Amino acid sequence: MTNMTTMKLVLVAVGFACLLSGVISFGSDTLSMLSFLENGAVSVSSTKPSSLPQPVMVGLTLIEGAASTGAVCLDGTLPGYHLDRGFGSGANSWLVHLEGGGWCNTIRNCVYRKTSRHGSSNYMESEIPFTGILSNKAEENPDFFNWNRVKLRYCDGASFSGDSQDESAQLQFRGQKIWLAAIEELMSKGMQNAEQALLSGCSAGGLASIIHCDEFRNSFPESTKVKCLSDAGFFLDATDVSGGRTLRNLFEGVVQLQEVQKNLPTSCLNKLDPTSCFFPQNMVEHVETPLFILNAAYDSWQVQASLAPPSADPFGYWNDCKSNHANCSSSQIQFLQDFRVQLLNDLKDFSSSSQTGLFINSCFSHCQSERQGTWFSDDSPLLRNTPIAVAVGDWYFDRKDVKAIDCAYPCDNTCHHLVFK
Repeated sequence: MTNMTTMKLVLVAVGFACLLSGVISFGSDTLSMLSFLENGAVSVSSTKPSSLPQPVMVGLTLIEGAASTGAVCLDGTLPGYHLDRGFGSGANSWLVHLEGGGWCNTIRNCVYRKTSRHGSSNYMESEIPFTGILSNKAEENPDFFNWNRVKLRYCDGASFSGDSQDESAQLQFRGQKIWLAAIEELMSKGMQNAEQALLSGCSAGGLASIIHCDEFRNSFPESTKVKCLSDAGFFLDATDVSGGRTLRNLFEGVVQLQEVQKNLPTSCLNKLDPTSCFFPQNMVEHVETPLFILNAAYDSWQVQASLAPPSADPFGYWNDCKSNHANCSSSQIQFLQDFRVQLLNDLKDFSSSSQTGLFINSCFSHCQSERQGTWFSDDSPLLRNTPIAVAVGDWYFDRKDVKAIDCAYPCDNTCHHLVFK
């Protein structure tokens, strides 16, 4: 791997204008940000031309029997997934990747979400490209390319963990049932014979991979090697730039509206309130299955939507800094450095376990396992001269202990920083 010039992902101006004005969000800072980073509603392009081959396109499969168990999207439509079959030595190995896409914490936001692919399978793409950890090419995904690779679509708004409904608004909050229906479906497709399995997820899906990690492990015989990977899912219960708790307020709404507490660890609920137990920093100690945390220390989504959302920065003092970290003042950088310190402190106990893995790079990025450039490419982000894909593979296959933590910004010149214009 070579250290190349930082890649910049550029947000088109019209989309960013919509983001700032709240057109996308219907007044929700978090929903607008998820639209930009995850929904595909705003186009993002790389300034570096790609020479990589075209990714495999994988069709959508709806879970036909899901409705009989109440496992439906927000609008009552069937949930779905994309499966690309494994081959060769990977024919009996399974990777299940949970899609991200933020959350909905109010009736209004959830009703709006029903009109998107994150609330209804009516709006899901008929096929999607499999890149990064889902790629079927050894040169792009060295350890998992020939596994059975699945992307489970996200259409419940509570990280696959709610279980309630709102009849008046015609909303179904059935994330937990969707999770169970999907696992049952995949087992019937051959996953019950898995010799190796990895549950992964990005963003809200990364949080879900933590929530469901032990359930996933318990779905298999003891003889099956099972581990979990959370990418950009370590959301912090942090103070925003106004001194408030933007993300905690959002999570509280999600937990209460969708009755998430039914599916959180009892051992955590015996100590803390349900909202606190929805935060990974309080949840990971209750996960018994080997877990890998992949996170940018300055996670772009958290900077934009949790630390400095418009509601906490009504005069836009943080707009330039959020658009490009190079524009941040010294005091703003210090605020972000304090956020990184909190992240590392919250991971201290987690990292002390021999079975856990860490890759915390000091980048302004988000969801690094899904993007080919950040997962495994000629100029991938590196820690200890190792790209993310190799670090995850080393940990999964027990080739070496992986506890990689970057020095503070701006020391890392291998980052693919997200820059918005």
